[in-house]
Amino acid sequence: MNYQYFRVGINFRKVYSLALFFIFCFLFSQISYSQEIAPRKKVGLVLTGGGAKGFAHIGVLKVLEQAGVKVDYIGGTSMGAVVGGLYATGYSATQIDSIFHATNFDELLKDYIPRNSKSFYEKRNDEIYAISLPFNKFSIGVPIALSKGMYNYNLLTKLTHPVRHIRDFNKLPIPFLCIATNIETGEQLILNKGYLPQALLASSAFPTLFSPIEIDGKMLVDGGVTNNYPIDEVKKLGADIIIGVDVQDGLKGRNSLKEATKILVQISNLQMIEGMKEKIKKTDIYIQPDIKDYTVITFDKGEEIIKKGEDAALKVWDDLKKLAVKQNDYKAQKIAVKKDSLDIKRITINTLKDYTHAYVIGKLGFKRGSRISYDQLKKGINTLDATGNFSAINFQLNELNQGDDINLSLTENKNKTFLKFGMHYDDLYKSAILVNLTQKKLFLRNDVLAFDIGLGDNFRYNLNYYIDNGFYFSFGFKSRFNQFNKNVSTDFNDGNLFSQFNINSLNVDFSDLTNQAYVQTIFAQKFLIGAGLELKHLKIRSKTLDSNNTIFENSNYASIFGYLKYDSFDNKFFPKKGWFFNGDLQSYLYSSDFTNQFNRFSILKGEAGITRTFYKIFNFKFQSEAGFSFGEDSVHFLDFVLGGYGFNTINNFKHFYGYDFLSIAADSYIKSLATIDVEFLKKNHINFSANYANAENKLFSSGNWLSTPKYSGYAVGYGLETIIGPIELKYSWSPELPKGFTWINIGFWF
Repeated sequence: MNYQYFRVGINFRKVYSLALFFIFCFLFSQISYSQEIAPRKKVGLVLTGGGAKGFAHIGVLKVLEQAGVKVDYIGGTSMGAVVGGLYATGYSATQIDSIFHATNFDELLKDYIPRNSKSFYEKRNDEIYAISLPFNKFSIGVPIALSKGMYNYNLLTKLTHPVRHIRDFNKLPIPFLCIATNIETGEQLILNKGYLPQALLASSAFPTLFSPIEIDGKMLVDGGVTNNYPIDEVKKLGADIIIGVDVQDGLKGRNSLKEATKILVQISNLQMIEGMKEKIKKTDIYIQPDIKDYTVITFDKGEEIIKKGEDAALKVWDDLKKLAVKQNDYKAQKIAVKKDSLDIKRITINTLKDYTHAYVIGKLGFKRGSRISYDQLKKGINTLDATGNFSAINFQLNELNQGDDINLSLTENKNKTFLKFGMHYDDLYKSAILVNLTQKKLFLRNDVLAFDIGLGDNFRYNLNYYIDNGFYFSFGFKSRFNQFNKNVSTDFNDGNLFSQFNINSLNVDFSDLTNQAYVQTIFAQKFLIGAGLELKHLKIRSKTLDSNNTIFENSNYASIFGYLKYDSFDNKFFPKKGWFFNGDLQSYLYSSDFTNQFNRFSILKGEAGITRTFYKIFNFKFQSEAGFSFGEDSVHFLDFVLGGYGFNTINNFKHFYGYDFLSIAADSYIKSLATIDVEFLKKNHINFSANYANAENKLFSSGNWLSTPKYSGYAVGYGLETIIGPIELKYSWSPELPKGFTWINIGFWF
């Protein structure tokens, strides 16, 4: 019995030991297993502001993706907010790289508005004045900033299309926040809710370059003024590990502070430098690209700066790989690129004092129930911006009935009075300084009065009062006076006078006073169609035949007219794309008849042109035009008169290379013009032109318009685009004439 008991005891001990062993192994395996499935530490990415230097963030993001690091939270300021916001939206680093390469930053900084987004009135406004300043209580003001940021806002709106209805940034593909500065209190504001494009614009509104952005009643500017490295804010989102990318400047010495932007950056950095020391200590992986040789506006060096970001990130490659060791299955995000459209269910506009709902809708160019592209939305917003009637334009795309409600918030421009200036020289009107006074809301809502005075060799003026009703009929009144003295090669009368007195030219004093009342509207959302009444006084005299002045014409004319216009050229003087059409019918019904030769007659004329660019610098423009009079035989002082270049055309004066100003006159003509322009340096042009024409009385009745051109001319020239307008030098010649002509014109035509 004892022996058996002893054996049983031994067996019990073995079983007990084995049980302990298995329990220990089970617990160890559970501990190991629990360690393996421990939650991954969350990675937060902090991106500083720095203008163009923020391109380095893209390079860093590329390396993070290569290393397999998944970013869980993003916080950014200024350019860091823009790059970070796009990444949080779902774009890959490569896609963001492509976006920035395709962006024209010159246009972004200038808030460029394409010419085809402007009305005919606004096109003229941009193509006649070099300087425009607000004028209030006899004091001249200056703009609050270089740009309102609308170019940037339109771009960001399009890019954030996939998340346009998200108002909580924690619900973006990557939770996100950015920093802005309340300019009235000097305090930072964390933007983690709202309309994403608006938040990004506010965070990057660099003072003096971009206007402040109003959000919830607060005036916001660049977040870099108060917090350019929002590390604490990203930690509060839930980040365990912080990767920080720092592209901000350190303090610079006086020798480096020779540009306005550098001084502004230095001012914004003064309080940041000391605080950064503590923030760097909190950063787990700190990346500082070597971009000291670049500035906040060296956007043309974007590719180099991106490479600097890659180089800096590769220096911490081992740390990034350690961080990503348990994320080997992570793949970089990528938004599917596709053409997106908007189904407009409603357009909501805030209450305006000076402008009607119809006016705003008319400028937008689309109504509720429309299906539009982002390019159409951009064009509509640009058209509103081009009016100059709104100091701020904010809009949001809100979800409504499986479509979009455009919620438009407009701030009316308090400046109603403007002083504008220009200058011009050509060989017909000679030199002149242009002074303009523009008054908006003079009598009615939507109205504008503009009065130009040209002071120089020949006094001129132009007055235009216009009531703009958008899609509805608009009304206007114009009055202009032009005069010049010139030796001309026509007597406005079939050459009979030259033959009679055996002369080749006539020195004339020409003056024209024209008043028009008209109504016009937009047709098919593209064409401008209008009609009106005109009263003209025309006076032509000369001392060539009589020292006491021979008066050829001194009559008043009353007429009715109609017109149809379209113009999508991107530039009036050096267009690269687009086409235009202009058709005009005018019937002269009455004259005071100084010559006793007046009979009722009409003039029909039209012109069309198209331009295309090849290999980026070669541009080809083709233009054709024609006109003729019909009705009873009448006076010839309103005939078509061809010759010269570089002057603002009135009545039926037409440019024509090879012949001097006002050389060819007839009641009918047809003309074609071809120009090859080469922009060999930015804004520098060399061009060659050839034009051909037939011109004679009753040209289309005789059938001679189909014959070999009677007149031809050619020109070579150099053109330079400047702030005061084009500066052009042309040499022109014709095989029909013994000598050529050299013409110079400086500044916008008026």
